Amino acid sequence: MKLRKTAAAAVVVLALTATATACGKEGSPDEDKKDKNAPKLSYKVNSAADVKDSPVWSKVKGKTITIGTKADQPNLGYEDPSTKERSGFDVEVARMIAAELGFDEKHIEWRTVPSEARETQISSGGVQLYLGTYTINDERKKQVDFGGPYYLAGQDLLVKKDSDIAGPEDLKGKKVCSVTGSTPLKRIKEKKYGVSKAKAQQGYQLCVQDLNNGQVDAVTTDDSILKGYAGQNDGLKVVGKPFSQEPYGVGLKKGDDALREAVNKAIEVHQKNGNWKKAYDATLGKSGVAAPTPPKVDRY
Repeated sequence: MKLRKTAAAAVVVLALTATATACGKEGSPDEDKKDKNAPKLSYKVNSAADVKDSPVWSKVKGKTITIGTKADQPNLGYEDPSTKERSGFDVEVARMIAAELGFDEKHIEWRTVPSEARETQISSGGVQLYLGTYTINDERKKQVDFGGPYYLAGQDLLVKKDSDIAGPEDLKGKKVCSVTGSTPLKRIKEKKYGVSKAKAQQGYQLCVQDLNNGQVDAVTTDDSILKGYAGQNDGLKVVGKPFSQEPYGVGLKKGDDALREAVNKAIEVHQKNGNWKKAYDATLGKSGVAAPTPPKVDRY
């Protein structure tokens, strides 16, 4: 679904730290076009929610649940600087889960958490849940537990719509941009891709500007992040041939098995009832890339 540029769309320029990837580095200014015509999604609150065997849930029951996410990722995790309203796919999935756990919108406290502070915030109880392009891996499982995955991302390419680049096999001799110190930047430098230049920038918005200005041929990072930018740039597209796997999970306190199972069930409920796809279509779907099949929950 294309993002239509109308007089009702407002351009908001936000100088924030830009997210490199779920396992990369964060850097400088990004911007978001807020589509005021986008449908407002809502989720029925499970008033009978009972996760009494969860120490974390029991502590916040009947009060407010604090959810950590990003604030600078278009169509993923974004906070409007004027209204403080949160939007994006990660935010919608968080709302779905909160509703299944018994919390309505008024009883969700959003907290912007940088990548380097995720495990600390989860372990200390600063947040009860974290959703923000958070890749599940064995190293992180030593410190926190994960619900999900709720989305399977992968490193991909953002190019102009008339580009002849159809996948990573077409990068030989091309100039590609990613964020300084990020995993995608490191990967794209591998000899097998044959790029003529791997340009490092301090933020993805700067890479997108380079792409629009013809200074690079492609931008690379997780496809979810690229879809967010494609959704606000009509002349750009995501190639759609991921060449890595990044399963996004819901971070929660280690050892709280009851909460993890409740989160997993919540994800499955909203996958089956169609809310997952509706949320995708209203956010990442603006890129023009159709909703993928939701990943199967991993009950490790």
